[in-house]
Amino acid sequence: MADIQRFRHRAHAGKLLAHALHAYERDPRAIVLALPRGGVPVGFAIARDLDLALDVLMVRKLGLPGQEEFAMGAVGSGGVRVLQAGIVDACGIASEALELLCQDALRDIAARERQFRGARPPPRLRDCHVILADDGLATGSTMRAAIDMVRQQEPARVIAAVPVGPPESCAALAGEVDELVCLLRPPHFYAVSHWYRRFDQTTDDEVQDLLALAWRKQRQAQAEAHH
Repeated sequence: MADIQRFRHRAHAGKLLAHALHAYERDPRAIVLALPRGGVPVGFAIARDLDLALDVLMVRKLGLPGQEEFAMGAVGSGGVRVLQAGIVDACGIASEALELLCQDALRDIAARERQFRGARPPPRLRDCHVILADDGLATGSTMRAAIDMVRQQEPARVIAAVPVGPPESCAALAGEVDELVCLLRPPHFYAVSHWYRRFDQTTDDEVQDLLALAWRKQRQAQAEAHH
C-alpha cells in the first residue's frame, strides 16, 4: 500500500480494502454494511470481491450551519445521535436549533431508507462479523453513529473499513471497534476528496442500482444453495 498516493475512484478503493480484508472472504457470518451514499460503491466492491452479502446502514452527517461540509455530529436510524460536543459548544449552537437539525436529518433518513430498501427488512446482525464501509473518515462522527447502531444488535465483531482518514480520527475510532482497516492515514489530511482522483457525488440512482445488483446476486446464490 505504500505506493498508493490517491485512489482512482471509490470502486478502486473498495477493491484495495477487499484485499486488506481477505480474512473475511466467504465468511458465512460476515456482512458488509455500506454507509450511503459514498460508502455504497466502496462497500459494493468489498462485498463483490469477498463474496459477501451487502446491505446499507442509514446514517447522516450533521453539518455545521453555514458550513455543512464540516461535521458537528451524525444521526442514524432509530434516533442514534453522536455529537462533537466541543464543536457544538464552541460554535454556540443552541439546543433548540440542534434538535431541529437532528429531527430534519432523521426524517430524511427514514425517507431514504424507504427509497433504498422498499419492503426489504434490515439484516439481523446478532453474532455477525459486521464490516462497516465508507469512502473515508474526517471527524469520524458518521462512523461512530453507525457503530452505535450496530452494537445494539450484539454482533460478534465490528470492523470499520475506510480507504483514508486522518491519524487522530483513526486513533480515536480504533478503540470503538474490534478492527479498523484504513489504508491511508496522511498527517496532512485536508479532506476525503483530496485522496481521490475522481470523487463525483454518488447519486441516489447509483445507490439503488448497486444495491439491486448485489441483492439480485444474493438471491441467486440462495436459490442455488437451496437446490
